Formats: sequence, structure tokens, C-alpha cells
Amino acid sequence: MTPERARQLAHRVPGADHAPVVPEFGSVKRREIRFTKMPPNQAKRAMELLAGLEYLEVVPGPHVRSITVGYDLLDYTCEGLEHALRKLGYHLDNSLYFKIVRAIVYFTEETQLRNLKEPARLIKQSNQVYIRAYQHHPHGDHDDTPAELREDR
Repeated sequence: MTPERARQLAHRVPGADHAPVVPEFGSVKRREIRFTKMPPNQAKRAMELLAGLEYLEVVPGPHVRSITVGYDLLDYTCEGLEHALRKLGYHLDNSLYFKIVRAIVYFTEETQLRNLKEPARLIKQSNQVYIRAYQHHPHGDHDDTPAELREDR
């Protein structure tokens, strides 16, 4: 890193030039999509394209070749957005780092969507099943000695 680049990074204000990319909980997600160098201006064209979609927030990303998208998981997924961009001819960054991040994001979003679609389990009722099963099986807490013989005299 050059001294000039270090000074630039040291004097920048976080969040001033782009939306912060921080982990968010729940179904609302904020993800960065980064493009390759060639063809140029992919990020700008993709931002204009995606800005027309309903319930999708699109802002410039932290990098020149990236955009940040905000969406609800019930409306969009990162995998779906990136797949649509690829079909339209956009080239996403395929470095090892972004491949790993992409795989983790796809997996977590798929898992979270599957969990959101599952009906809520009734914890109290399922607990009663285990209590009844425990009461009907012999276990070490049962003592066959009559009560009068167990008492200390």
C-alpha cells in the first residue's frame, strides 16, 4: 500500500460515501454485489436497472465496481439477484474471497427462508410427550422398598 492510499483511507469518514455494510438480523438483508473490471461501468448500469424493482433498495457500494442492495428475504434473495444479473450479461467478481462469501450468503439465506416457512413448534406440548415417556419407563429414581422400611427410626 502506498503512503498516499494509507492517508486516503485514514481520513475518510465511514458511511459518508456509501451505505454501511454490516450484518443484519431478521429477514431484512443488505448485501454487496461486486463486478469485474471489464466491461466498464457495470455497477452503474446494474444500479440503474435494479433501482426499478419494487421493494429493493440500491445504493453505490463501498468499492467503485460494487453496489449495495437492501431487500427483505421474503421478496428477494442474493442468489436470485446475482443469477438475474448474470443472465443479463453482467460479470460478477469471481475471486476466491467473493466465491466463499457468496456460498455462505446463499446457504444462510436458503436456510433462513426454509426456517421462516416452517410452522412454529409448540414447545410446551412437545415437552409433555417427553415427560409422559419418562414416567412410563423404568428408571433409577424408583425405589421398591416399602415406605416404613425407608424411614429412619
